[in-house]
Amino acid sequence: MDGKPNNSLWSSNNILKKHCTSGLHNLGNTCFMNSILQCLAHTGPLLDYCLPKNYLVDINYTGSSMKGSVIKAFANLVQHMWKNDEPVSPQELKGQIQKFSPPFTGYNQHDAQEFLHFLLEGLHNDVNRVKNKPTPLEINIDDNLNDNDKAIESWKHYLRFDNSRIVDIFVGQLKNTLKCTVCGYTSVTFDPFWDLSLPIPKSCGRVTLQECLTLFTKEETLDGEEKPTCSRCKAKRKCIKKLMVHKFPQILLLHLKRFSQCGSFRDKLHTTVEYPLGGLDMIPYATQLARGRANYNLYAVVHHSGSPFSGHYTASCCHPDTHRWYRYNDENAIAISSDEVTLSEGYVLFYELGSQSSRL
Repeated sequence: MDGKPNNSLWSSNNILKKHCTSGLHNLGNTCFMNSILQCLAHTGPLLDYCLPKNYLVDINYTGSSMKGSVIKAFANLVQHMWKNDEPVSPQELKGQIQKFSPPFTGYNQHDAQEFLHFLLEGLHNDVNRVKNKPTPLEINIDDNLNDNDKAIESWKHYLRFDNSRIVDIFVGQLKNTLKCTVCGYTSVTFDPFWDLSLPIPKSCGRVTLQECLTLFTKEETLDGEEKPTCSRCKAKRKCIKKLMVHKFPQILLLHLKRFSQCGSFRDKLHTTVEYPLGGLDMIPYATQLARGRANYNLYAVVHHSGSPFSGHYTASCCHPDTHRWYRYNDENAIAISSDEVTLSEGYVLFYELGSQSSRL
């Protein structure tokens, strides 16, 4: 089933080619970066913001340490990717990212999800609408407020410090409930999220993305070193924790927790996770008062193959207008069928909020 193209800049102004076969040069162990860049280069709302250079009027020259250099380099790279059929170099953007985040200096392999966090943070800081951040204040939200009003107040507080088009696109809100097993007091807070890191159920075979989401939202007992401080008891207590989505982002980023650290040893789960290309319904994992629609369609995936120490990242991306899928492996790009998107080990999934139609 073909999804109908949105009424967007790429359709009305023919900014995007009908196919994108432009790969990215590997600068030396930079497949983690290239895979994320391909996925973001296929993110419709971000293209609408960057390709026509709408971001220029939002650059925060007072509050951003980079003065717009990260988003300028990103937008310039995406422009070249959509204009060329030959591979292009992400060198300029890499240079700006490592100035913003020194751990990415050099050519060591890094985690793709970690890189995604820092890149989105850099893009956001460059166009933050908050020019001068207020002095941090302790959040004092009236416990007598109902959950919906608490969520609204928490979101307002977040926007006092972080408010940008990047936030509009990628940030949602989680409801975090903690119940003390000693006194029974229940604490409810609402926190912003840029992505959801989902545990993978232990299995000898296949699991579904829905099973991962169910495990993420399942009640969890916090005991031992994890015990939080109960607001009523004023002491560390065994608590029951539960997470639910309250505000749906336009772009939902799902990170599958394939890697675990045990001392100096890093292990990887090779479990096959089946994820839907269209019609991911997030309502079962949301609060009853959740705001907005909850139906998502997949448009990009970062895959990881191999071991934690000698692995390789690739990306599968769907053209935001023609809905054709392509596999990107650094400089190489090939057309693939939608059935091939889920054949490799998914690591970071990019879903877009939409109607019942999907990009298949």
